[in-house]
Amino acid sequence: MRPGELKKALREKSLTIGSWLSWGFVPMTEVMAKTGGFDWLVIDLEHTAIDFAEMHSMIQVADLSGTAPLVRVGDNDPLIIKRALDSGAAGIVVPMVNTAEQARAAVAAAYYPPLGSRGVGLSRAQGYGVGFPEYRTRASSETIVIAQIEHVDAATNLEAILAVDGIDGFIVGPYDLSGSVNEPGNFDHPGVRGALDRIEAVMRTDDKPGGVHIVHSDRALLRKKVEDGYSFIAYGDDMVFFAEKLRDESNCVRAVREGKTVK
Repeated sequence: MRPGELKKALREKSLTIGSWLSWGFVPMTEVMAKTGGFDWLVIDLEHTAIDFAEMHSMIQVADLSGTAPLVRVGDNDPLIIKRALDSGAAGIVVPMVNTAEQARAAVAAAYYPPLGSRGVGLSRAQGYGVGFPEYRTRASSETIVIAQIEHVDAATNLEAILAVDGIDGFIVGPYDLSGSVNEPGNFDHPGVRGALDRIEAVMRTDDKPGGVHIVHSDRALLRKKVEDGYSFIAYGDDMVFFAEKLRDESNCVRAVREGKTVK
């Protein structure tokens, strides 16, 4: 899916399914882009060792493979946002957006003046110096800004966050959301469930799409989240996919070694 197509899908709240990249291994990006069947891929700069040079190459590969590259910036920081977009990212996922003010700061960092305050420079996105006018026009209509909702305060302020012009939608970060009620990883905790109930209630009535990250492979949960109304869904993670497959195959190897039937 090209960036303009993704922007249109978000505007229409059409279902798109992407995935997450935690390893700065460029061939893995290519496999995920070409084999995964995903509409978009998020390159994670927050919880990984991916550096800017690796990010740049990963954006190139995803983009040239026809899969919209997004970057979860490590912080709501204009410098990181600028470097991701200048490398050619279709958009950004901004962590821990808890207030409308923080949402406005993210949008300002993502757009050139007069829409925002993004610094103007030349890199891959601008055709390496020979395509700035075309990029400026395209960026004003195609840049994507996703607010990550991963705190109970964000759930409380969700309507105000989504009302910010330039925010294209949101995605729930389930682990940090559980951490915000002092129960990391406990998604069934009443505080987490209450926050999710509020988020989903807003999502069903707001014009902007809601998303969620299903970190571990779970086909039934994927279907349920679609039925619940989520339309911007991250399914899995390159690292987790690999670990899950390796775990399953190691169980197979163990069974063969022990003479057991392999299912």
